[in-house]
Amino acid sequence: MASQDELKKQVGYKAVDDYVKSGMVVGLGTGSTAYFAVERVGQKLKSGELKDIIAIPTSIRTKEQAASLGIPLTTLDTHSKLDVAIDGADSVDPALNLVKGGGGALFREKIVEMAAEKFIVIVDESKLCSGLGPHFPLPIEVLPFCVQHTMRCLEALPAMQGAKAVLRMGSSENNKSDGDEIAISDNGCYLVDMHFTSDIQDPVALAEQIVKTVGVVEHGLFTEMTTAVIIAGKEGISEKLA
Repeated sequence: MASQDELKKQVGYKAVDDYVKSGMVVGLGTGSTAYFAVERVGQKLKSGELKDIIAIPTSIRTKEQAASLGIPLTTLDTHSKLDVAIDGADSVDPALNLVKGGGGALFREKIVEMAAEKFIVIVDESKLCSGLGPHFPLPIEVLPFCVQHTMRCLEALPAMQGAKAVLRMGSSENNKSDGDEIAISDNGCYLVDMHFTSDIQDPVALAEQIVKTVGVVEHGLFTEMTTAVIIAGKEGISEKLA
């Protein structure tokens, strides 16, 4: 049976093989699964199978990886329209709505992926869930100023369903939730994880309420954005289309 890393590699490579063509502007995601998609782009550029690719990375870490592989990079400031973006997810519901941001790059991921004509999500089957919320905490990027006040405002939102706000701790280097420092995003912001005990009933409504909360930079609900999800599982690779 394939290891989890092998499954991640399979879907990362397939996404690039199926959706990335020469001459495209490509959004490169962040995380352990997206790592393999970036690796594949670098391989195919080096071999000459892909040509004239320009990529926009969604985090400092992805930028460093892509640069080390010789992938030409740009930003949304010069290229506001992307042909395709490829990224992982922390949770995927049956409607292909997502929770993302476990690695802390949710703002940069969203601004890039919203600009893409196609958004391809790559996951192993452990990321599939019947409903968003309990499967993985919902990350929200917030300004450091008066963070406790912002957390209380988030908990009070009608569509938040009583979820508890927890300030993410961990060093800025690994962005893990185990440490005595406050985790810092690539934008210098704090990360708040909302812990749910039941499925989010209306992700679209919740997304609208969160983004209207003063102090919030961006949230990890990626609703009505997905073009396709490529899934690696025990029975092989499958694909779900929106």
